[in-house]
Amino acid sequence: MAATVTAPAPWITSTQQCTLQTCPLSLAHNTYLPNLAGNAFFVALFAFFILVQLALGIRTRTWSFMGSTICGLILEVLGYAARIKMRDNPFIDKWFTMYIVCLTIAPAFLSAAVYVSLARIVAVYTTQVSRLKQRSYSIIFVACDIVSLLLQAAGGGLTTANDNSTVQTGINILIAGLSFQVASLTLYLAICLDLAWRISRLSLSSSRTRFSDANGISLDPDFASMRASGTWVAFLVLQGLATICIYIRSVFRVAELSNGFGSHLANDEVTFMVLEGAMISIAVISLSTWGHPGIGFRGYWSSLNYPMFSKGQK
Repeated sequence: MAATVTAPAPWITSTQQCTLQTCPLSLAHNTYLPNLAGNAFFVALFAFFILVQLALGIRTRTWSFMGSTICGLILEVLGYAARIKMRDNPFIDKWFTMYIVCLTIAPAFLSAAVYVSLARIVAVYTTQVSRLKQRSYSIIFVACDIVSLLLQAAGGGLTTANDNSTVQTGINILIAGLSFQVASLTLYLAICLDLAWRISRLSLSSSRTRFSDANGISLDPDFASMRASGTWVAFLVLQGLATICIYIRSVFRVAELSNGFGSHLANDEVTFMVLEGAMISIAVISLSTWGHPGIGFRGYWSSLNYPMFSKGQK
């Protein structure tokens, strides 16, 4: 058993030669063996929601949202499956690399799914209330997601190098990618709060004048019944909840990696399960129920589409 091994066997020249029978667990990538039940639960949960997202996406034709969420969910399944494989041999690189890369970049795809909804949410009220053109939301935040993904993937790939300085470089790049994700999510939340404030003012002004506010801006009457429905309110609340959960998870991962893989926080599985696994689970459940745009937009997702690269359009 691993607990009886206090030093590597004499013939061990690299941790890649280690097994639980020949080396102490302190030499492994993590100083604990991942919990089988907890990680298997997340594999099953995210695999189930791949099917849910596939069914909802096809039925409601929300292709971009479906593509982003399914990519993220596949990576979540692979990441937790790799953690289970680490129980057999936590010393070798491939499962650790798979776990780090997959679980680090997966939420970026989920946040991308949230981002593509914002421009259409604005259109349900009126594009005149927005400080940005519709296409700008997607261009800005998808671009931020791509940069974050590239940094995280590159950093994750470097963390299994044999050279300690290269490993530290990889960790620094990972932190940069995660920090960039936190920054973009912070900007997204700030824009959402600004929009909510502007829309609330417009709604109050419109209700008083019965037509529009003092600047002649009015809410789109075609979506009045949608905006008044409980389904729409639930959609907005769950989209916000998903964003906040992804945000909390991203802040946690920055803190986790700030002191390297050998830190206490990086080897605290309970904290990891709560602030990584549980946060992303809540986000996925939110985006797969009433927070799904196919439900929230009541079939108007496609009709609210907008030209990405046409300069004359909002």
